[in-house]
Amino acid sequence: MHIGNARTALFNWLYAKHTGGKFLMRIEDTDRERSTEASVQVIFDSLDWLGLHWDGEPVFQFARAPLHLAAVQRLTELGLAFRCYMTPAEADAAKEAARAEGHALRSPWRDRQPSLLQSNAPHVIRFRTPDDGETVVEDAVRGTVRFPNKDMEDFVLLRTDGTTIYNLAVTVDDHDMGVTHVIRGEEHLSNAGRQTLLYQALGWDVPVFAHLPLILGRDGAKLSKRHGAQSVGDFRQMGYLPEAVRNFLARLGWGHGDDEIFSDAQAIAWFDLGDVVKAGAGLDFDKLNHINHHYIRQADNHRLAGLVSEVLESRATPLPADFEARLGRAIPLVKEGAKTIPDLADLTLFALKPRPHALDDKARRLFTDEVIARLERLAADLAEASDWTSPALAARLKVFAETEGGFGKFGPALRAILAAGATAPDLASALAVLGQAESLGRIDDALSQVR
Repeated sequence: MHIGNARTALFNWLYAKHTGGKFLMRIEDTDRERSTEASVQVIFDSLDWLGLHWDGEPVFQFARAPLHLAAVQRLTELGLAFRCYMTPAEADAAKEAARAEGHALRSPWRDRQPSLLQSNAPHVIRFRTPDDGETVVEDAVRGTVRFPNKDMEDFVLLRTDGTTIYNLAVTVDDHDMGVTHVIRGEEHLSNAGRQTLLYQALGWDVPVFAHLPLILGRDGAKLSKRHGAQSVGDFRQMGYLPEAVRNFLARLGWGHGDDEIFSDAQAIAWFDLGDVVKAGAGLDFDKLNHINHHYIRQADNHRLAGLVSEVLESRATPLPADFEARLGRAIPLVKEGAKTIPDLADLTLFALKPRPHALDDKARRLFTDEVIARLERLAADLAEASDWTSPALAARLKVFAETEGGFGKFGPALRAILAAGATAPDLASALAVLGQAESLGRIDDALSQVR
C-alpha cells in the first residue's frame, strides 16, 4: 500500500470521524489479474497497522457486477451509451485524428445502428459525451474546476469481455453505498468530470469531490522509487510507529496552525477539507524522525521491548537467557536517544552482549596499572551495594570518583567494559541495566584480560 494511498485513507478517516460519518472500505477488484488475495490482504494489514479501522464489512466491487451492468443497460436505453465496434487500432487512430482537430474522440458508432452481423462482433460500450458546453466540478480543495466537454472522449463503460470500467463501477457503487464525500488523490481529478457526467445522466446526486495534493520527494518531484520508502510496509520496516506515521501524514497537505505534534483526538477535532492545501506536500524524513522520536519517548516500554525483540530476531542477534529482563531495564534509560525502533535496538545492544567480551586494542590502552587498581577497588565497592538503581549507583560512583581523583581516572575504562563495543548510556544507567552480577562479571572479565 503506497504511502500516498495511506495519506488518502487517513484524510477520509479523519473527515468521517470529524463529521460523525462513516469510513467505508471498498476493494475495487474488477481487474482480476491485479486483485489477488495477497494484494488485498496487504491493504487490510496496512490499514490495520496504521490504526485506520473502517465501519462495517468491506465491499468487493467485482461482486457488484450486476448493479454495474444494470446501470449500463439504463444508459443505453436512454440513448446515452452505445455499442462501439472499433478495434483497438482503429480507436487509437481515431483518437490521434480527433486530437489533431482540437477535440477528443467521438466514436463513429455513436449514431450508427449495427447490422445483425455486427451485433455479435467484439465491441465495447461507450458513453455519449456531450459535444459542447462544459462539465463543472465543485471541488472542496481546488474550488470550481471546469471540463470542456469537447476535451472528454466518448469513454468506455464496458470492456469487450463484459467487465465494467473504473469510472462506471465507482459511480454506481458510490451512489449505492450512500457515499457523500469522495476524498482522493489529484491524479483522479480528470475522472471527476467523467463521473459527474454519469451521475447527471443517471439522475443521481453528485457527491462532494476533494482531490488531495501530490506527495513530493525532497527534490520537489512526484514521489517515486528513487526517493526511497514507498509503502506502508517500508515505513513499518524502518521502525516508525503507526501513531507517528498518522501524525506525519496528517501534516502532508493539511495543518492546524503551527502544530507539528498532536493526538488523534485533536486531529479529528481540527480536520476540515477547507484547510487542505492545493500545493504538493514534501516527504521530509527529518520531520518524520522528529515526530517518531516524540512518540517513542511516549510509548509504553513493554510495547517497545516487543518491537525491539522483533528487530533483534530479524538480525539473528545472539541473546543472553535473561535478555527480556535486561531489555526491560534498558529501554526506559535509552529511548530518549532513539528516532526509530532499529535505533532503539542499537542502543540496547550493550546490555545484550554475551560474556566474555574481548577488549580491542584501543580499549586495552586505557588499562594502565593505576586504572586496573582503581577498577579493582571499584568492583569491591560495587559488590557491597544493596541498592542497584541508577540514582543510587550515580551517587555511589560520585563518592568513589571523589576519592580517586575524578571520573577521568577510571571512567573511560569502565565505559569500555560496560559498553562491550556498543553504544551505552551514562555509567550509572549502564550498571543499572546490566544488573549487579553481570556488571561485576564484565569488570572481572576485563581485568583478567589486562592484568
